[in-house]
Amino acid sequence: MNKRRDDARRARIGVFGFFFLAGLVMGLWAAGLPSLNDRLDLGPARLGSVLLLISGGALVSMLVAGPLVDRWSSRAVCWFAGPASAVVLLGPALAPDYLWLAVLAVLFGLGLGVTEVAMNAHSVEVERRYARPIISAFHGTWSLGGAAGGAITALVLQAGLDAQALLVVAGVVVPFLYLPAARLLLPDPPAHAAEQQAARSGSPLKWGLIALLGVAAFAGHLAEGAAIDWAALHARWVLDADPAAAPLAYTVFAVAMTTIRLLGDPIRARLGSIRTIQLAGLLATCGYVLVLAAPATGSLALACAWTGWALAGVGLATVVPVIFSAVGAAGGPVGKALSLVTAFGYSGLLVGPAVLGYVAEASSLPIALIVPAVLSAVVALTGAPSIRSLDRLTPAPDPVPASARD
Repeated sequence: MNKRRDDARRARIGVFGFFFLAGLVMGLWAAGLPSLNDRLDLGPARLGSVLLLISGGALVSMLVAGPLVDRWSSRAVCWFAGPASAVVLLGPALAPDYLWLAVLAVLFGLGLGVTEVAMNAHSVEVERRYARPIISAFHGTWSLGGAAGGAITALVLQAGLDAQALLVVAGVVVPFLYLPAARLLLPDPPAHAAEQQAARSGSPLKWGLIALLGVAAFAGHLAEGAAIDWAALHARWVLDADPAAAPLAYTVFAVAMTTIRLLGDPIRARLGSIRTIQLAGLLATCGYVLVLAAPATGSLALACAWTGWALAGVGLATVVPVIFSAVGAAGGPVGKALSLVTAFGYSGLLVGPAVLGYVAEASSLPIALIVPAVLSAVVALTGAPSIRSLDRLTPAPDPVPASARD
């Protein structure tokens, strides 16, 4: 039992490392986009195409990664995918022109997608060992990694150094940083034990239940993407905020989301997954309602909108951890089910902001933001019954002793 306890503790640290480094890679990439745009003279349309190619590559690889995880184990896929996702950063960093960038952007997206599924699959396996909520903090660590990537880029640029050189250094150094984290992951079961488990029980998740979880993930990701891409623009265009104050709308959202993700596991442990996702949908919906009502509040418009974005961040912070945890708690192989749910959610993050742009162009931005407001309610309406159904399938946990859970 001591070995099982120690394995769980080490693996938790390893998963924290994976999430932080994955966030760091994304933060370095995102913060380096302006410099990449200047170097290759891309312009908005071609830059948008590059981002779409990355997202498309990630979406495809997510669907492939699930069966790989079930076949080879999340540990084995993490060992390969983590370092590879950082190495492929070298492609866009060194691309000499737009055509090469387009090709290498797909490769970068493929690496990101496999890593996303593998590390999340391992996170739910570690949570099974702990038999209590621990996943939310992993996602908070991803956000911290992204913030670190942005801060490092800002410092490098402020020092007059080259952002391209920073991405190249990251593509060379970060793969080696993944290796200590990978060594800490849960050991694979013996081959005969894995075969017996697979023969005994496949994944209990049926297609209808996966689809319902996917709808909740799609709704939550679209509402999150709307805040990421449109919060600052709403403050500037609709509320006529000062250019320096407008970005604070997104900052409020991001800080609220990161904080709750870091602190959200005790909340879910106390409330349970069903009540947590119901509360998540309610808070996110109320947040968007405040944002939509802000123009009518006169001099308090910005304060009202900031409060709304903060509430939306608090609510949406727990959606993905709750859904992923529910998939893992159902037992059986998690790779395929988790990859499908992840792909559902990622597609919301991918297409949502663009669709809202078209709606805003045809009508107005406040009208467009009604969509994520409604979908925030959908999170609760679809997430709660799907998790309730999963609870009936969840086997009794085999927990780590209470003394080992910290």
